[in-house]
Amino acid sequence: MKAKILYGMGLLGAALFSCTPSAQPAPDYINQEWAMDKLWEDGKAEVAIYDAERVVYGKPRQFDYVYVLVKEEFNKEYNVKTDDYNRSDLYSVMKVNKFCRIETLKYPYHYLTSVFYNRNSPNQVHKLTNTSQEWCGNTAKSFLEKGNRYEYQYMSYWDGQGNGITKIEKGPWFEDQLSYTLRSLNFEEGLQFEVDLYPMQVSSKADVPSTEKATVSITKAEQNELIGIDSTLINSPWKVTVSRDSGSDLTYWINDTYPNLLLKMEATDGRKLSLKSLTRDAYWDYE
Repeated sequence: MKAKILYGMGLLGAALFSCTPSAQPAPDYINQEWAMDKLWEDGKAEVAIYDAERVVYGKPRQFDYVYVLVKEEFNKEYNVKTDDYNRSDLYSVMKVNKFCRIETLKYPYHYLTSVFYNRNSPNQVHKLTNTSQEWCGNTAKSFLEKGNRYEYQYMSYWDGQGNGITKIEKGPWFEDQLSYTLRSLNFEEGLQFEVDLYPMQVSSKADVPSTEKATVSITKAEQNELIGIDSTLINSPWKVTVSRDSGSDLTYWINDTYPNLLLKMEATDGRKLSLKSLTRDAYWDYE
């Protein structure tokens, strides 16, 4: 079974200009209602901690990667979590925060990535921000829906990328969204479809991203592919492969049962994730 995402269609009326357009119909392979489950109404966040690996300065570095998934109420004026729940311009989003600290010989790298989706649109990024801090400098990037485009603002310490604002096409996926969007798939053996894909934004570089064609393929996972992960967290997983035209591939292992936990990820550039703990927690209520 094969499908292709068609971009730039169905953008009508005020949706062309609104900062928070209503969700466009999702492709058949996406469960548009994925985040509407009452699970996300319990006032807690899903906190998943992964054993992670990434090559930095030519060496594989091991670290913890924390993924936090939680429902929030945004207001349209600022497109951030609201402090006033009596406002008339509120809308629900799902937020994914990803945080890591990667040690090298002399200094650490810190990355925090936040990806927001309208609650009924798991395949379309509404807002994405990434910050990096290390001894060489700091970088901040922001992508925000503006009609049929993303407004891209950046500030970095790299020559030619110091400060800027521009727009890029909305419709292609970001690699950074795959850990969430792929959980919302209508999983089916042999399902295959194509997407245009922006590269990962977890970097101190702030160049204007360009897209690459990628093919997403789904098969059932093999038992021996998840050795080392707590068996109580595994439930009839699927294996989702994202193959880019450049030959750089990503593979995700995702549970079949809701909420379709991301169990594992491997990339041909050496990045790895392996789920080691999972909790639901109101982490903001502590000291």
